[in-house]
Amino acid sequence: MTIMSWLVVYVYSLFNAGNSVYGILAFIGICLAHLATNIFDDYFDYKSLIRQVGFDKKEYLKNSQQTKCRYIVSGRMKEWEVLSLAVFYAVFACLTGLFFYLKCGCEVLYFAIIGGVLGISYSFLSKIRLSEFAVAIAYGPALFGGIYYVMTKTIAPEVFILSIPTMLVTVILLYIHTVMDFNFDIKEGHKTIANSFKTPFNSLVILKWLLIISYLSLIVLCIFDILDWQVFIVCLTIPLAVDLYKSLEEYTINPDSIPVRKWYHFPMENMMNAPNFMTRIYQSRNLMIYFSLLLTIAVILGLG
Repeated sequence: MTIMSWLVVYVYSLFNAGNSVYGILAFIGICLAHLATNIFDDYFDYKSLIRQVGFDKKEYLKNSQQTKCRYIVSGRMKEWEVLSLAVFYAVFACLTGLFFYLKCGCEVLYFAIIGGVLGISYSFLSKIRLSEFAVAIAYGPALFGGIYYVMTKTIAPEVFILSIPTMLVTVILLYIHTVMDFNFDIKEGHKTIANSFKTPFNSLVILKWLLIISYLSLIVLCIFDILDWQVFIVCLTIPLAVDLYKSLEEYTINPDSIPVRKWYHFPMENMMNAPNFMTRIYQSRNLMIYFSLLLTIAVILGLG
C-alpha cells in the first residue's frame, strides 16, 4: 500500500519539476516508518491481550487472530527484540526526516509529526474506532503532501485532493480486514467501525459506500483540473470492486467459504493455512494495486 500510494504522488511530483532522488529517499523513510508502526502495533496488541488472559498462551491463541503476533507467541522473537526492532526502524525514519528538515525547511516537520503521532498511537486508535481515520490521514494528506513537499519544496492543495482516491481504496483494505476480524476484534477489546454494527453482514453498508465514493472521487480530480479524462481508465477496476464486495457478502454469510480464484485475482501468495481469509485480503490488496497503477498511468497521460 505504501509503494502504490507513493508511486502516484511521486510521478505527479516529477511532472511538477520534483527532485527524483529526494522522492526515493522519502519513500525509504516512509517504509521504515510503516515497518515501525506495524511492529509497534503487534507489540502493544500482544501486551494488551496477554494481560487479559493472564499470560496463558493457550487462551491467547483462542482469542487472537490466526497469525497475530505468532513470532512472539512461538518464542521465535523475545518481547524486547520486537520492541528494539520497532525502535530501530523508527530511529532511521527520524534520521530521514532530519535530513529533509535540513534540506527542505521546517515545513517537513508538519508531515513528520503527523506521521509519527499516528504511528505511535495507531495501536490505541485501533481500539476506539479510529484506525480507518488514522490510515486515511497517513496515506492521504500526510503521505502525498509530504512527498510532494520534499520533491518540490511546495505545499499544494491539489495534491491533497489527488490523494483521495488511493486513500479510500487503502482504507477499504483495512475495513475489509476488520469486517473479517469482527469476532476476534471483539475478543481482543478492539472497537472498530465494523463491529459497531450488529453483524458483519450489516457492516458491509460502509464497504459499499467506500467503494462508490472511491470511484466518484475521480470526478473531483477533473473538476479541480488536476487530471483530465484519462483518469477514468481507473474505472476498468470496477468489476474487481464488485467482485470483492460479493466475496465479502459470501464471507459474512459463511466465513469458511473460499472464493473461486480467477485469473484477474492474482497475484496471490502464501495463504497461511487460511485461504478463506487470505484470498479476500489479496483481492482487496490487488484492487488497490491495479487502481493505483491505472491512476499513475492517467497522471502520465494527462500531464505528459
